[in-house]
This record gives sequence, structure tokens and C-alpha cells, in this order.
Amino acid sequence: MTSTRNSSTAKHWTTFRGARALKSSHPEVRRLKRQSEDPSLHGNKVWHSSFALIDYLHRHPLPRGARVIDVGCGWGLTGIWLARTFGARVFAVDADPAVEPYLRLQSRINGVQVEFMAGRFEQLNARLLDGADLLIGTDICFWDEMVDPLYKLLRRAGNAGVTQAIIGDPGRPPFWSLAQRVEEKLGGRVLAHASGRRGSAPKQLLITDFSKLRL
Repeated sequence: MTSTRNSSTAKHWTTFRGARALKSSHPEVRRLKRQSEDPSLHGNKVWHSSFALIDYLHRHPLPRGARVIDVGCGWGLTGIWLARTFGARVFAVDADPAVEPYLRLQSRINGVQVEFMAGRFEQLNARLLDGADLLIGTDICFWDEMVDPLYKLLRRAGNAGVTQAIIGDPGRPPFWSLAQRVEEKLGGRVLAHASGRRGSAPKQLLITDFSKLRL
């Protein structure tokens, strides 16, 4: 019975680099959608930039137990993969508290735990950022009004001792506005990176190495 149930639910997730990314068709995702409020800031699925960032970090691994902040986490796949693969201590943040049940579900399916806080970019202060090894975010710069808060967050991160930040995006205009500003003022760089998944186009990774920069 258990084997049959597992095989029937397996079609409702995608496995990538050892982590399970839940699809909206998963029975427990559908149950959550019936029972709770739908996420309102596009945190309603796993977005494809997560796979590109996971593949990049697979090729550029973190030290065991690294401290990671996942901003605009949504369902939290990248942070979950980091916790599963490197034993990372992940602090996930999203402006929409309605994503938390989906984050918890996906964490449980992958056998890890992450810490969650409902909060906006502006609420990530020096105390929360202090000494993190990596700040990540995927598909989080899709409106023009997000550019300035995200830039200021990255600057605070550098001042707080965060080692590196990586923001992934398919290449929306607001992302390019952010990237230009970060390249000019924080020494960031943009790298096109493909996850290797069939039919998946390369995504843009904005990488800022604060350890090489004096702010």
C-alpha cells in the first residue's frame, strides 16, 4: 500500500539535484490551497530560477553548516536544497505569510527544517543579516518598486558582514535595473547560467562578493 501511494504521488514533484520540488498538483499542496489563504505575491509555485541557482551552487558548494538567508523565499526550494545538501542553517523570509505552510510542506517532504519569518526587504536589519555566509533570492525583482529596497538590502548585507549574495532572475527589466546599480556601486556581476533541465533557458544570476569589497 505504501509503495503504491509513494509511486502515485511521485508524479506530483520534480526531483533536481536530490531535492523534491513540489508541483501544484501534489495532493497536499491542493489541500493547503483549499484550507488556507493563497499566497498573494506570486509565491504560488516553485519558480524556475531556483533550479539555475541550485545548479550553480552545486558547482560552487558552500562549507558545511553555512548560514544562509533566503529572501522572498516563497516555497523555499533553494534554501531547502542547501539545508539538505550542505547542512546549511537557513533563515527564510517572505513578505507574504501565506507562503509558510507551503514552505513547511516542502521542507518536510525533503526531510529538513528551515526557520521562517514574515517580513519585507526593509525589515532585514543588520542584526538579522550579521555574519551570514550567503544571501539568496530568486524571482524577487519583478516590479520597478522592488529595485530600490533590494539594492538597499544588498548594501546592508555587505555592511553586516554577509560574504556573498546571489539573486536569480530570467531577466526582467527591473532585475536589469538592479543589476546595473549593483555592478556600478557594489561590484556585482551578472552570470547567465542554465540548470541543465530539459527545455530550460539560462537564467541570470547577479553575484556580489562582499568579501572583496569595502563599503
